[in-house]
Amino acid sequence: MAYDFNADEIYEMAQQIERNGAAFYHQAAASVDEASGKELLLNFAEMEDAHEKMFAELRKELSEQDKATTTFDPEGEAALYLRALADTRVFFEKEIDTSSMKEILKAAIMAEKDSIVFYLGMKEMVPDDLGKAK
Repeated sequence: MAYDFNADEIYEMAQQIERNGAAFYHQAAASVDEASGKELLLNFAEMEDAHEKMFAELRKELSEQDKATTTFDPEGEAALYLRALADTRVFFEKEIDTSSMKEILKAAIMAEKDSIVFYLGMKEMVPDDLGKAK
């Protein structure tokens, strides 16, 4: 069974991914002793927070058509599925090698690249009439 997402659902996933990213950077910053490294990671966390707010604002601007449900879901299971999907992608719960800034940044770069690929893939799952252009 194919599932088409609407723009609202994609933004919801994006918000969760950004929250996960902020948590990732806060966790990494807590493991770093060097002040400049800690500051860099906390700046990244702030950027993730700003991205989450941006997605929230974009969600507010969506039309009712962009929020239209694509499947019958009286129990709200789609929202749980979307959250699980966002939680398992990109900044997912895994052991982070915090032995050095190099390893932390390597994990961060990989997660950021994965998030871009994830967003591009999810955009293709939104039909034009459900807000793909958003």
